[in-house]
Formats: sequence, structure tokens, C-alpha cells
Amino acid sequence: MPRYSDLVTPALVAAHLNDPTWVILDCRFILSAPEAGLAAYREGHIPGARYADLERHLSGPRGARSGRHPLPPLEAFTETLKGFGIGPATQVVAYDEETSVYASRLWWLLRVWWGHEAVAVLDGGLAAWCSEEHPLTTVVPSVPAQAPYPRPSGLAEGGWLNDADVEAVVANGHRLLVDARGVARYRGTTEPLDPVAGHIPGARNRPFEQNLRADRTFRSPEELRRDYLAVLDGRPAAEIVHYCGSGVSACHNVLAMARAGLGLTALYPGSWSAWVSDPARPVATGDEGA
Repeated sequence: MPRYSDLVTPALVAAHLNDPTWVILDCRFILSAPEAGLAAYREGHIPGARYADLERHLSGPRGARSGRHPLPPLEAFTETLKGFGIGPATQVVAYDEETSVYASRLWWLLRVWWGHEAVAVLDGGLAAWCSEEHPLTTVVPSVPAQAPYPRPSGLAEGGWLNDADVEAVVANGHRLLVDARGVARYRGTTEPLDPVAGHIPGARNRPFEQNLRADRTFRSPEELRRDYLAVLDGRPAAEIVHYCGSGVSACHNVLAMARAGLGLTALYPGSWSAWVSDPARPVATGDEGA
């Protein structure tokens, strides 16, 4: 059977609504209203979809230096996958409202952090699903019993960097940091979520919204490849490190580069919120790489 590892269309998902090997996850979330995603799910979701909450399922407990959305503990995420009915042979599809930011976080956790290849994002999210007049339901599905799905042993950890790794990048410039936040937050002219404004020194700015068309579907692989090659400016894709505010919207850029045929590139999960938790770390402002 085909396995899908980047994007899928609403029509393809609709054709697999009754396929027991497919699991659909609703990842809708609003940072300013953390319970709104679950409320929206209860009001209507894709048939069979389970709800994956950014803070309860896709993040771990916050610490003083962890950033706002640290990675979940391995044992907790193993239980999350079990609760969703996901195993090694499952095709997973994640969606959110329209931009696919939160769905991309789920995609990254499974595809890169867990090494599960068969995970894709619904292109255009629930908005695209509804625009094609596919059904919604309020029925919360029962999940069949599932054996635990532990993270495979020996999985290479080059797909993500910790704080010390990024400090080394800033010190020696051997990799290219790319900031997925909007231009104003990158420049430091505004900061609605974190206590310090600006960006990590040496980082270039590539807002995740630039991956999308006006209808909020992803741009073509050819367009994305052209854009990211311009960001790389001759450097190999393996040198890039994505970050954002808390390791969520940067996953969108990782997905876009994979869609562009540039491979699975690295993420700094702690991102800006973890970086500025240590006041000794340097901060830059302005148009350095906007």
C-alpha cells in the first residue's frame, strides 16, 4: 500500500475514512485560548478523527529553561500514540483549521522525532475539507486497543538541536539558523508571547506563511525548492536549523523543505522562548537577515 509522508488531499482522506489502517488527528489550537481547539473539535470534525492537543499531547511540562512547548517525555508520547490507536503500520493524517501549523508539529514529532514515515498533513486543513463538501461529525470515535508503540532504538538525533548545540552554532557559524516567525517579531519591533524581543544572532528570517498559497494550501514543490535554495544561498540543506517562538511553526518550514525535495532538515525545538530564558545568551534585532 502507498505510504504518505508529507501532504495529502481532502479527496484522498475521504476515500480512506473507513480504512482501519488510517488514523486522523485533529490538531486545532489557539495559543490565546487553549481550550478553543477541543471545543471546535466537539462542534464538528472529520469522521473518525481523534483530538490531539498541542499542550496536553504534543508538548511536555514546561520548565524554567524549557521554552513554551518542550518536547513531550518519551514515555508520555508512547502512551499518547497508544491512546490514538497508532502503531508502526498506521497511516497518520494530521490537520488543523487551515494553515497546518499545529498539524505540522504533529507531523514533525512522528516523522522526525519518532521515525514514523507514514504521517502526512491534510493540505489546506479543515477549511479545504469543508470547501469540497466532505462530511463532518460530532461523534467521538472509540479507539481499538493498541499495543504500545515505543520510539525505535538507534534513531539518529541529528534532526533536532538543544540549547548548547545552538549556542555553538552562534559561536562558530557552521550552520544556518532560519527563523519562521513573522518579520516584526524577528526584527524585535513587537513580541506578543515571550519576554524578550528580537532573534538569535546570525539567523535569517523565513516566515512560515510564505509556504502557502492564498487558499492556505502549500505552494508547489518547485516554488518551495526555489525559495529555500535562495535562503540557503549555496549552503547544503543539511546545514539549516529551523526555529520559531516555541518549536511549533518552525515545523511548517521543515515540512515545506521536505515537500520541496530537500530532505528532513533540523529543528531547534526550544526555539526563541528557550533561547531567551537564559539572559546571558545574545539577542539581535533589526533586519540582519529579513
